[in-house]
Amino acid sequence: MRNIIIVACAVAASFGLAACDVQKTQEGNVTVPKYEVNQTQKGDVTIPKYDVTPPDIDVTKKEVEVTVPKVTTEKETVTVPSVDIKTGGERTAEKK
Repeated sequence: MRNIIIVACAVAASFGLAACDVQKTQEGNVTVPKYEVNQTQKGDVTIPKYDVTPPDIDVTKKEVEVTVPKVTTEKETVTVPSVDIKTGGERTAEKK
């Protein structure tokens, strides 16, 4: 379920970006600082070892009688919002 929500958000964001009309208006410049790293001593790593005994887990099924509510539906006419989207390219074309 979580993966479905993440994918849905990514798709919605891509549709939002696809509707934009992007024009580069200025060049950019980035100066990155330079660093030097020197080794002052040699390292030695010994990783500890562990013996782990995992628990035994048995997963089974059984039938149980439970009370479940019954839900009914009916059709009804309601007013919902409507959204009309003009892309950046369409807006640019209208201005010309």
